[in-house]
Amino acid sequence: MSQRLLRGQPLDSAPQVARMAFHAMLVLGVVVVVAMGGNLALRAIDLNPQPQVKAKDPATPSGEVIARRAGGASGALVICGGGMLPDAVRDRFFELAGGPKARIVVIPTASLNADRPSAVRVLEIWKRRGAASVRMLHTRSPERANDADFVQPLREATGVWIGGGDQVLLSKAYVGTEVERQLKAVLDRGGVVGGTSAGAAIMTRVMIANGRTKAHLSQGFDFLPGAVVDQHFLRRNRMERLLGVLSSHPELIGLGIDEQTALVVEVREHHLSVIGNSYVVACVPDKENRHPRFQFLKPGDQTDLVLLKAPTVTAVAAQDL
Repeated sequence: MSQRLLRGQPLDSAPQVARMAFHAMLVLGVVVVVAMGGNLALRAIDLNPQPQVKAKDPATPSGEVIARRAGGASGALVICGGGMLPDAVRDRFFELAGGPKARIVVIPTASLNADRPSAVRVLEIWKRRGAASVRMLHTRSPERANDADFVQPLREATGVWIGGGDQVLLSKAYVGTEVERQLKAVLDRGGVVGGTSAGAAIMTRVMIANGRTKAHLSQGFDFLPGAVVDQHFLRRNRMERLLGVLSSHPELIGLGIDEQTALVVEVREHHLSVIGNSYVVACVPDKENRHPRFQFLKPGDQTDLVLLKAPTVTAVAAQDL
């Protein structure tokens, strides 16, 4: 059946598509388990790495590209797949937030521990980096999330970090409220919004709420139109789950972000770059062949959402820039 997939022949059912898609991932990159200090981590290794070339810019940009360049948010997203984040990821967020001048707001709402006094400990990692200010913003109440005084820290923020836990808790408290609008305003004025695990899932309007192999969907923030994010992607073998979402939402690109890895998105240009220790898997639905194409993005690779939709364009390796 793998030969049918590689030849582009349609498969007969969603489960077959999921199984063959994961087999295709194994053909392109072997997932191995590596012992690291007693812990198990997933590593993706290229079997036959090919030189990657940057696509030539067309003489006249398409209307879609012109529209992207003309307006929209000018900030950045740092979307992390969970796990133990390497310093490079946090350093990039801190840099985008303004470095020593950063005014960072941390939202721990996805965690049940956010209701405890000890929740303030989540601020320490950013205080140690020397930010100008670090504040916490948390509520379980959508009414409170619409309060002008409550959202005031977001009006002053240059960076907002959304912690991990349960993304449904984030959705219930903040989607459609003034908190969401002020997070968008952070991006509009050139700031950065970052998140890990649940804080990654909440980034897109179509949000994977939970589910092992079949996703239950809910509503997240609309910070990355045209995409849906899944996290802990290789570590928890979530390919089938993401493909199920794309089967019902073929207009979206699926972005599977592995642990210890971040996808950095320049929002206005929809430019994507990968940092960290593992891979981002872009799953692009193909209406003609009824199965998606896959783009494996390793640390240092760069592309954008428009290029990902073009079947003959690959990512640009860092050494090619």
